[in-house]
Amino acid sequence: MRLTLVDHPLVQHKLAHLRDKRTGPKDFRELAEEIAMLMAYEAMRDLELTDAEVETPLAPARVKVLSGKKLALVAILRAGLVMVEGILKLVPHARVGHIGIFRDPESLKPVPYYAKLPPDVAERRVFLLDPMLATGGSASLALSLLKERGATGIKLVSLLAAPEGLERIARDHPETEVVVAAVDERLNEHGYILPGLGDAGDRIYGTR
Repeated sequence: MRLTLVDHPLVQHKLAHLRDKRTGPKDFRELAEEIAMLMAYEAMRDLELTDAEVETPLAPARVKVLSGKKLALVAILRAGLVMVEGILKLVPHARVGHIGIFRDPESLKPVPYYAKLPPDVAERRVFLLDPMLATGGSASLALSLLKERGATGIKLVSLLAAPEGLERIARDHPETEVVVAAVDERLNEHGYILPGLGDAGDRIYGTR
């Protein structure tokens, strides 16, 4: 597994406000979208380019444009949706998929309940989006579902990760690149990241 840490000052500044328990749902959503958009610059650094030519108001110009596979953004519901909104501002023509997984509160094991993916997901560069990589169970299951549909070269993009989650992905999907803004200390007894930022879904939608 390859780990990419996005330590840009703007990302870290916004992440600090995201962690703050005083940040309300509206500001939390906006911050999460902005961080996801900034992280996408790094996550998409290796997109292929090709030469092209355009006419400026003054003269022809040799330019670079995206080539290769088209993109797919796949959100793990429900919290991953907020990351989709931010990244779509950069790549508005990307297709969007959704994978619904909830974590059993007793066993902490992931339980799938929904999957809707672009029909040509196997032909696209896939970015799997989940704000919190905690136990890694949900992300690992989502990666397996994507692979079953033929997707390859998937990147997992999360705002925060716990060491336990990274270890799970490294064990289950060693070929996956994980892009995060921070790696926190550990999980608590309930499977939440410490110090973390609380339950991302509840803070995004004001359901805590």
